[in-house]
Amino acid sequence: MKDFFSLLKKLSQNKVDYVVVGGFACIAHGATFVTQDVDICLDFNADNLLCLQKALADLHPIHRMTPNKLKLKLTKENCKQYKNLYLDTDSGQLDCISFIEGVGGFEQVKKKSMPIKIEKLHIQILNLDALIEAKKSMNREKDVQTITQLETIKKLKDS
Repeated sequence: MKDFFSLLKKLSQNKVDYVVVGGFACIAHGATFVTQDVDICLDFNADNLLCLQKALADLHPIHRMTPNKLKLKLTKENCKQYKNLYLDTDSGQLDCISFIEGVGGFEQVKKKSMPIKIEKLHIQILNLDALIEAKKSMNREKDVQTITQLETIKKLKDS
């Protein structure tokens, strides 16, 4: 079983600067569907990526999009080559993205995020308006139902 909560806890404990986006953020806002991964937007500077690597070290992260499923091995020098990281870990899949369609880069995403508390863990998630815009901008068939749910949740919150 995937343990997304533990994954996010490790990121926060290791001071990774990130915002939860995608399906997990939709669920946090009240959408009712299942997600297979955690999507985060983060600053892809070397210091933050090295914090990410430290956070995931005991979860055996590997690049799931590489043919040989290479282990995650970041250095100050090679961090510059990454814009996204798609990782398999012992706690589940983690997609690390530097840009969200319809929202922008990490700084814009962070400005359009909001804090939530899950048990004792405080995390930032993309706010509802930005999440709807991102889902619409991606223009994927699989997001149609999610957009409808998120728009309904927004109407209920606004009333």
